[in-house]
Amino acid sequence: MSQFTNEDEALLQSMLRQLLQSVKEKITGAPSVECAEEILLHLEETDENFHNYEFVKYLRQYINNTLGSVIEEESEKCTSTRNQSEVSGYDTLVQHVTKKTRESKQYREMMHALKNVMTVVVESLVNKFEEDQMCKKELDSETKKKSQSYYGTDNYSDSDSSFNQSYTFMSQEKLQLLVEKLDPIQPKEVRQEALQTLCLAPPSDVLNSECWPNLRKHLTMSLSDPDEIFSEKILRFYAKTFSSSPFNMTREVYTSLAQHLEFYFLSGEYSLRISSGLDVSNADVTRILKKVRLLNEYQKEAPSSWIRYPEKYMEEIVESTLSLLSVKHDPNHPASSDFLSPIYFLALLDIKAVWFKKWTHAHYSRTVILRLLEKKYKSLINAAVQQCLDYFEFCKAAVCKTSRVDDFPQQHSSRLLIYKQGRNLFPVQLKNKKDCVSLTDLLVLFTQLIYYSPSYSKEALAAHTENYSPASLVMEILQVFCDQTGCATDCLYTDVVMDALLDPLQSLLNGTEVFINCLETTLIDIADILARIAAAEDGLSVLLYGGNKNSAKENSPTAVHIIVQFTKKLLHDDISLLSGSELLQVIKGAFIFVCRQMYRTCEGLQMLIPYGLHESIGEAWKKASLLSERVPTPVTGADSTSSISLDSKNVVLWEETLLDALLNFSATPKGLFLLHSTGAMSDCVSFMFNSLSKKHQANEHEEFDNGVIVAQMATTPTAVVALQSSGFIKTFIAKLWALLECGKDDVRITQPKSTPVDPIDQSCQKSFLCLINLLTYPAVFELLSKQDIPNKPMYSHREVPTDIINIIDRIIILNSEAKIHSLFNYEQSHVFGLRLLNVLCCELNTLLLLETQYKVSQVLLTAQEENVTEALEGPGDFIVDSLSVERNHVLVRINLIGGPQERILPSRALDKGSDPYPWPMFSSFPLPKCYLAEVPRKADFKQDKVLDKLMSILQSPGGQSEWAEICRRQFCKIMKTRPDTISGPILAELIEKFVLHLSESRSNCYFSMGRYEATDADVKKENLSSVQQLGIEMTVRYGKHLNLLKEHAENELCFVLMNCEQFLKQQQRAVVSSLRCLQGHYPGYDWFASSVFLIMSGDGEKTLTFLQQFSHLLVSAFLWIPRLHMSVHLPVVTVESGIHPVYFCSAHYIEMLLKAELPLVFSAFHMSGFTPSQICLQWITQCFWNYMDWSEICHYIATCIFLGPDYQVYMCISVFRHLQQDILKHTEAQDLQVFLKEEALHGFRVTDYLEYMESLELIYRPMLLKDMRNIRVQNT
Repeated sequence: MSQFTNEDEALLQSMLRQLLQSVKEKITGAPSVECAEEILLHLEETDENFHNYEFVKYLRQYINNTLGSVIEEESEKCTSTRNQSEVSGYDTLVQHVTKKTRESKQYREMMHALKNVMTVVVESLVNKFEEDQMCKKELDSETKKKSQSYYGTDNYSDSDSSFNQSYTFMSQEKLQLLVEKLDPIQPKEVRQEALQTLCLAPPSDVLNSECWPNLRKHLTMSLSDPDEIFSEKILRFYAKTFSSSPFNMTREVYTSLAQHLEFYFLSGEYSLRISSGLDVSNADVTRILKKVRLLNEYQKEAPSSWIRYPEKYMEEIVESTLSLLSVKHDPNHPASSDFLSPIYFLALLDIKAVWFKKWTHAHYSRTVILRLLEKKYKSLINAAVQQCLDYFEFCKAAVCKTSRVDDFPQQHSSRLLIYKQGRNLFPVQLKNKKDCVSLTDLLVLFTQLIYYSPSYSKEALAAHTENYSPASLVMEILQVFCDQTGCATDCLYTDVVMDALLDPLQSLLNGTEVFINCLETTLIDIADILARIAAAEDGLSVLLYGGNKNSAKENSPTAVHIIVQFTKKLLHDDISLLSGSELLQVIKGAFIFVCRQMYRTCEGLQMLIPYGLHESIGEAWKKASLLSERVPTPVTGADSTSSISLDSKNVVLWEETLLDALLNFSATPKGLFLLHSTGAMSDCVSFMFNSLSKKHQANEHEEFDNGVIVAQMATTPTAVVALQSSGFIKTFIAKLWALLECGKDDVRITQPKSTPVDPIDQSCQKSFLCLINLLTYPAVFELLSKQDIPNKPMYSHREVPTDIINIIDRIIILNSEAKIHSLFNYEQSHVFGLRLLNVLCCELNTLLLLETQYKVSQVLLTAQEENVTEALEGPGDFIVDSLSVERNHVLVRINLIGGPQERILPSRALDKGSDPYPWPMFSSFPLPKCYLAEVPRKADFKQDKVLDKLMSILQSPGGQSEWAEICRRQFCKIMKTRPDTISGPILAELIEKFVLHLSESRSNCYFSMGRYEATDADVKKENLSSVQQLGIEMTVRYGKHLNLLKEHAENELCFVLMNCEQFLKQQQRAVVSSLRCLQGHYPGYDWFASSVFLIMSGDGEKTLTFLQQFSHLLVSAFLWIPRLHMSVHLPVVTVESGIHPVYFCSAHYIEMLLKAELPLVFSAFHMSGFTPSQICLQWITQCFWNYMDWSEICHYIATCIFLGPDYQVYMCISVFRHLQQDILKHTEAQDLQVFLKEEALHGFRVTDYLEYMESLELIYRPMLLKDMRNIRVQNT
């Protein structure tokens, strides 16, 4: 195909013309012809559409057909000779084939034919250029007949749709001549011919010429020309200029158009009125709309360019725009209020004021706009507010039905309120109102517009993708306000706005008449706004406590009370106006979500508890569950719409909504307790697991929320059992194993994996933290109690663990070759297991369970013994590697009790230098002495007047209330001045006498005053469990290390614990439960009784007497954890849940106070997917053993006994305050859980924070003590 036919020439001519038209913007922007040629030569590099042009496609096909056989032949030759190394390498092959092809005969013939045909094509195009110019007038006359329909839909912002003519370069002389011809005084024919020529000239030449100012003036005047075609050609020239010229040029075109419109609206020929409506078929209206549309298109594009130019250019555009929009009739004119100003036309074309949003988005332009509005165009703000007021009056009077024009001012005024400078423009003074319109007034107006403005019908909404109803536009405004913190605080979070928002709810609750356009839609909108408000901290505070906590009125309930009452009425179908509504379930779900935003916080839940919302939701779920059971199972392969009806789907959806609502109660300790009382725990956990399984990827917020919920659930036995039965734990373990041993299946391996340098690889870190969150002692006890290690003789590589006992078997207790050989990544997986064991054993009850059931210490010692070098004589040296270092650390930790200054833990990192690991390793007990810190000898205390006074008061108590208060004041003085005196025998005597006198007063006794006499005969019949025996050994070892105990202390402590068990058993109720923790004795060790035993210096009789007296006091319920195990003093539902009051009361308030007092720390916990309640429950259960030194533990116990049980909460808050910087640092390092569980409380002294705790008491004591006293069964 080397020759071209006439048809080929015509086709090439058409395609070449199309190519030139497509790149005309690039060509016309060139300063010279040479530059234009250069642009064409490099078009493939600069134009992404180069290969899509028909001309390029044609040439490619032509070359392929002509030279394809030559290229294939040369390629085959090269391939066949590659073995002789004649041609090697891809690049060399291409160069060789190219060279041979260009030397071929076919190539020379092709180039000759192409040159000939292109010469003909180009000459033909050049010749036709003059003909096109001559035929233009005829073409215009033909176009005129179609102009009405064509230009009515033309987009003036698009130069390609406005022009299809070639460009011609024009000299300054010709441009000057054109300017003269375009003078309005010239004949019409002369001006039309000049305009036609002008349209062919490159816009850059025109705008850069010296005669542009005069030309601009003529064009501005000519836009008002009665000849529609002539004025529209000017608009097309403007459109072409906007799309192909830089901002510094187009600004003058824009201001020209704006100036023309301003003159036109002020001229006498403009007579459109609001009352007459707007007829878009009218020719004059169409012309205005076209001009305003072109203006609006440029408004939307200008912000992307003006920051690169001097500010004065942008100011010109802003001022010309505001000047145009502020056009209005003389106030004295009879039709001034009915004047259809430019802003209405702009509203029709840009209902949501997108241009204004873009203009105010950046500070650069927003500052200019707000300054001009404040100093020069304040009338625009006044007009916008006035229009909102007028529209509201129309709607209220039920006059306005379908108006949409008046919505535009809402968009302007609302956009201004987002910014502080915009809010400073308020209040505004309107002419027909005495009082100024404030921000609050405007927000109330917006809120009321939701109720009274018309909404579209369901059919209309279904037919449109966007809803432009006034109510929906107001909703968008309020939603934006809710998302802007500063704006919401200044505008939304006031009692007046809240009252306006809740007015329909209050009316429905009171049964008064409701005047609302569309009740269902309005209620859904209200719920949406309330939910957004509740999602913000300040907004939640307004809903709970009102806009001003100090001035809250008792007779006007805050928003939360109205919302929860309304939600309960909805759930009970107790609102007659909504009965039978198709959207009733949607409304219920919307308001449940509002309540959920509140009750998933501690402070919100406190406000909602009296209403029993959890019970109402639980009852609704039970009804929905019964209905969903009747829904048929979908048939595989059947049409989903036919197999399950829409009603059935709605039933299932409603049940899931209620389960989700119940699940979110578990975000707080007390909420989780309430969830258990509904009986929906298992279903909620299954729902959560199924939801997580369906979501392949959750956002960060959902991950944090799910982590918090799982961490809360892990502290309660009921929830742990539900997690196990739902398959959550099994799935989690399988994923963990895949990360540890298999890696990711979907990752294509292109190079070997790098050897992990961290003890736990980053890919496993997240799973490690989740496992720590999950394995609290209540979870460990339910999952592992009386569970034997499998210890199989053989393990397959394909055998994947399915539960926690398998994980312990496979990566922690590696006591056989079979287990070691079953691991692909033995060292990495075992280090993971040892790190996990180290964290688990920080919880002393877990340590006792693992040690008694699995002999963890012995397994580790055996492994250390085997990890030695071979020696000719004597034992070999320990091999220092990652595993031996980890084992050494774990062995010291689990066999040594003590606070930060009482024990020394070996490092898990190697040092630089000749001795990288100076810590001695061992393979048998006792521990090397270097790990035991020296306990300082007690100094002889001098006589202290305050202490003597306290002792004398305790010796001779007076009136109970005054006496106790005096004792507390004296105790605080001693703690602040001489805290070291409160220890040893002095501390024992203080708490003995104080508790004795309190227990003798019936008013101070919270629990019944039963009697128990200990006898050795009765005690000997009871055998202590292995956990208690090991706990006794550890306690005695710790006491002897502190020089508090002497010989035979074990027998004394055994006596105390056995009698305590008998004594408490008399106050326990029989419970039938599948929970392992409720099968008999308290499942852990009694750390509080052991602490008292050490305080009493090992005197069993004194300890037991003290505990019996102490058990009558309220504080015993929170300090002495076994005190209320299965107790008759607790409601049956509380006992059956296995949840201790320390969790749902103390820990709940710890989280509540932490959020109020230390918000950064609270946020850090949430971001880590961890909960303060979990670590606090661990601290409190073991009386801060291993976290504080003994002296501080004594001060903790004494402080709570003397000052009250609420000081337990204040103590934990003080600890978090002390750790604040460390918590923030470890949150960033993503190991907060590990830090809090492993690290002792270095530098924390109770006395340093006593004043802080007293300040907390002043604020929170009434609330805390009231709730703490409510844990007991109430007599009814």
